Amino acid sequence: MIRALLADDQTLIRAGFRALLDAEDDIEVVGEAGDGAEAVQLATELAPDVVLLDISMPSLTGIEATERITADARLAEVKVVILTNYALDEYVFAALRAGACGFLVKDTEPAELLHAVRVAVRGDALLSPGITRRLIAEIVANAPRPASPATDHLTDREREVLTLVGTGLSNDEIAKKLFITPMTAKTHVSRIMVKSGARDRAQLVIAAYESGLVTPRG
Repeated sequence: MIRALLADDQTLIRAGFRALLDAEDDIEVVGEAGDGAEAVQLATELAPDVVLLDISMPSLTGIEATERITADARLAEVKVVILTNYALDEYVFAALRAGACGFLVKDTEPAELLHAVRVAVRGDALLSPGITRRLIAEIVANAPRPASPATDHLTDREREVLTLVGTGLSNDEIAKKLFITPMTAKTHVSRIMVKSGARDRAQLVIAAYESGLVTPRG
């Protein structure tokens, strides 16, 4: 059973998401928060599998709440999914860097939301990958390059794998592309995460863009 926490300052939006999620046999909403501080408190108390977190909330913003949740070692397995009203929200990129595993536009189709929750918990791929990659590409294109890219200590094979992760491929797709087994692909991805200090695949995508392995619109 997937345990979800909803955090949004609009009661009607929370109610709509709750009704949708609770109707599923494998998802249970274990708590609701009306602001960022409450979201952090409930995440700490409940340790849900996934937090659906509005990016614009009182008390603490979605970015600040994400930073506090992902910085807590006790919540290392908690996935944060950012909810936003806009497909290109400049703050979403900051939230991804803070440790969110992806984001969804609030008017997304119900089936996509349900799929995103399951994918986030599985940790297998980004949420709404097309939108997420477009957002990252737009912002990274105008952002300064880091002085020491997270890819400096990667092997040639690991850079190759990171490039494919950056284009949105899953482990199975990477395996087929490189003629290796899915387990080997997974091992490469895990090692890249450790070496680059990435929390999840979303941050690997950011690293791929920042290091120039993947270019915007390329």
